[in-house]
Amino acid sequence: MWKEFKNFIMTGNVIDFAVGVILAGAVGAVVNGFVNDIVMPVVGFLTGGVDFSDMKMVLAAAQLGPDGKEAVPEVAIFYGRWITSIISLITIGFVLFIIVKAYNKMRTPAAAPPPAGPSDNELLAEIRDLLKK
Repeated sequence: MWKEFKNFIMTGNVIDFAVGVILAGAVGAVVNGFVNDIVMPVVGFLTGGVDFSDMKMVLAAAQLGPDGKEAVPEVAIFYGRWITSIISLITIGFVLFIIVKAYNKMRTPAAAPPPAGPSDNELLAEIRDLLKK
């Protein structure tokens, strides 16, 4: 059983999958940084200074206790964060599409040469055999 497991783990598919998962995490972090630090400020600027991370719909306001501290936290739907997540998802999908497209283009083998016909010696041997009949 251990030998089968070792063979399974050492196959190329499992290792390729592990590398892909690690790279996807790294690409996700880079793209999230790009979306949060570059795209969203530009979108906010173009929409009149709106900060999407602060956009929310308050369902219940925070309640203060007798000591003046927050006893019950605010209940809100943070739809601005959701919009940011959607933009991040679209950006990650586009980046992965470009990467896979480039990989497939690089991986496509060159056209195979047409099969070679019989050699001169084979043709002469075939003619000889026909003449013998």
